[in-house]
Amino acid sequence: MPYIPHTDVDVADMLRAIGANKIDDLFDEIPASLRAKPLQQVPPQVTEMELNRLMAERAAQDQGARCFIGAGAYEHHIPAPVWEITTRGEFYSAYTPYQAEASQGTLQLLYEFQSMMTGLTGLDVSNASLYDGASALAEAVLMSVRANRRSTSKRILMPRTVHPLYRKVVRAIVYHQNVTVEEVDYARDNGCIDVTSLPSNPGDFAALVIPMPNFFGVLEDVDALTDWAHQHGALVIGVVNPTALAVLKPPGQWGAKGADIACGEGQPLGIPMSSGGPYFGFMCCRQEHMRQMPGRIIGRTVDVDGKPGFVLTLQAREQHIRRSKATSNICTNQGLMVTAATIYMSLLGGEGLANVASACHANTLLLAERMRNVSGVRKAFAAPFFHEVVLELNKPAKPVLAQLAAKGLLAGYDLLAEYPELDHHLLVCVTETKTAKDIDDYSAALRAALST
Repeated sequence: MPYIPHTDVDVADMLRAIGANKIDDLFDEIPASLRAKPLQQVPPQVTEMELNRLMAERAAQDQGARCFIGAGAYEHHIPAPVWEITTRGEFYSAYTPYQAEASQGTLQLLYEFQSMMTGLTGLDVSNASLYDGASALAEAVLMSVRANRRSTSKRILMPRTVHPLYRKVVRAIVYHQNVTVEEVDYARDNGCIDVTSLPSNPGDFAALVIPMPNFFGVLEDVDALTDWAHQHGALVIGVVNPTALAVLKPPGQWGAKGADIACGEGQPLGIPMSSGGPYFGFMCCRQEHMRQMPGRIIGRTVDVDGKPGFVLTLQAREQHIRRSKATSNICTNQGLMVTAATIYMSLLGGEGLANVASACHANTLLLAERMRNVSGVRKAFAAPFFHEVVLELNKPAKPVLAQLAAKGLLAGYDLLAEYPELDHHLLVCVTETKTAKDIDDYSAALRAALST
């Protein structure tokens, strides 16, 4: 509904009818320490004119800055037709894809999305999205424990080069399911996992997570890591950037056998940054693990007249026939975001997506080259990278970022909080949206900030 219609008198009458003194009494079973505090910055009541002014002022806070922050959310150009089509009523009001009566148009779109994602990842099966990249990785971890018949362990090896927030979400979700997450450190000289440093006898573990590119933007040695995990009876979970997959080897071709599961964040595929969401997660896997995949899958079939049609299949949720044996309790997904992503990929095609990825990489190479002429800056890692690069500064990154932000330049992500050993280090992202002038301006602004 567009607004809450109940007056104070209505609320008082309803409370009196059920024998409660106040609304808070309805939640008295929840400990006070777990209850959300009131929203301090939301006024209790304003006029329509005041509300419009307030929202315009807050929207203006997002305007005018040039963004060189990546760290899991990326600014890409989104062709105008993407959201013009996505927000048409036929999609906008019919995107919930987990009910049997979902429209054929919605089901077909999701089927096309699955086909595109299997093409990008080189794997056999895709589901019809999850909440976001972090929860997709958590679901992949749980899936790997169920699917790995060669292992009785609930150990997961998780490189520190996986997105820090993803690692936190995974721990929060799997902790009470007795899954142990063991971190694997990275080499300080190149910012990725040194395969030769991995133990020759790691013991029983269910899966190894491999980010590609990793959080630092560095390209991991996916072939060697995949083969190492498979040699020790473990599955491989690839955490991948879908844009990068347009030019990098897909997870299904990693090593001798390929990754078993691939997941990640779909935001780069036509979803605006929007101050933090909503985004969507994706997951693909080999066919042998399909029945352990959470969520739902759309299938293509024919009706009694031989006409093609699309149906929901393999929705192993707890509220369906699987009950306690369900692979997940996912009860919705980000169907509208998937709609936008499918239209985005359809408009760009394989060649267009590869052009975007190549432009991102070329721009990041250009920025790294420009940094050679900035005193007090050096490239931190020697390994190849995609569209993010770590810079080491001659002073703490936080005040430098604050100084540049005051001038309308979001210059990167300070790594100190998540990686204490990377003091003075800055993660910078350059996508196809940046011009050579933008990169030159960035270099000049950083040079000035470091010289003061």
